[in-house]
Amino acid sequence: MTEESPFFQELKASQPFFLMAGPNVIQSEAHALKMCRQIKAVTDSLGVKLVFKSSFDKANRTSAASFRGPGMEEGLRILKVVKDTFNVPIITDIHECWQAEQVAQVADIIQIPAFLCRQTDLLVAAAKTGRVIQIKKGQFCAPSVMRNSADKCRAAGNPNVLVCERGTMFGYSDLIVDPRNFVAMRDAGCPVTADVTHALQQPAGRPLEGGGVASGGLRDMIPAIARTAVACGVDGVFMEVHDDPTTSPVDGPTQWPLRHLRRLLVELLDIARATRGKEEFHLDLTPVGESFDPEAVV
Repeated sequence: MTEESPFFQELKASQPFFLMAGPNVIQSEAHALKMCRQIKAVTDSLGVKLVFKSSFDKANRTSAASFRGPGMEEGLRILKVVKDTFNVPIITDIHECWQAEQVAQVADIIQIPAFLCRQTDLLVAAAKTGRVIQIKKGQFCAPSVMRNSADKCRAAGNPNVLVCERGTMFGYSDLIVDPRNFVAMRDAGCPVTADVTHALQQPAGRPLEGGGVASGGLRDMIPAIARTAVACGVDGVFMEVHDDPTTSPVDGPTQWPLRHLRRLLVELLDIARATRGKEEFHLDLTPVGESFDPEAVV
């Protein structure tokens, strides 16, 4: 296995967490540049490490008629412009093995979508690029599965792996976030991140006029999940952010409004600096005698 990359080590050293943020999908070059410039202005002022996120193709839309993005060639061109303009690392996702090498020419982090978190060939193809790999935990998976997925990347020679909690199916059209997963997923032996926006999706939960369904979401609950994740000591936060979320062509109901980004990050930083969530709590189960000191912190 090769050594960890300097960029991966930089992410691991980011305190109290690093942020992956941007619009769900690339809408245009102008919009991507605007979003990165404005998000980076916020994170720079707060001293938060930013990785800009946007997708070139949303291959798992609920409807075949839905907007998917500009495609890989144009999308990567736009992401390269954003990267070079603002000197910011990039995260974007792949859905097929053949995409890995081309995407690795631009992206610093290759993301494996939750639906595909167990796809061995995809994980190996991504890992062989040497880029940092973020694996979203499947909505259908136990947290313990993430160790197996991470091991597939490491077995391919790449130790630069992140695992991401993004909620678990709760019935047919809802997700729930189990805070225990933020700790349990550390068993994968790599940094744990939290997708605090997709975790509030309501998959196929919004009926459409004329028939069919679309995914909805609970945007107002994003702060609750973000606070919980940071209190539990996650290493990174993944958050889709939009300057006009009600008009976003993809996942509008779960994108966080840009105008509120600073307010939420300030609170999350305060929580992260106060918590000891990154530390293991060592329990002493020996009997307590009469010499018990109620003011002792042990």
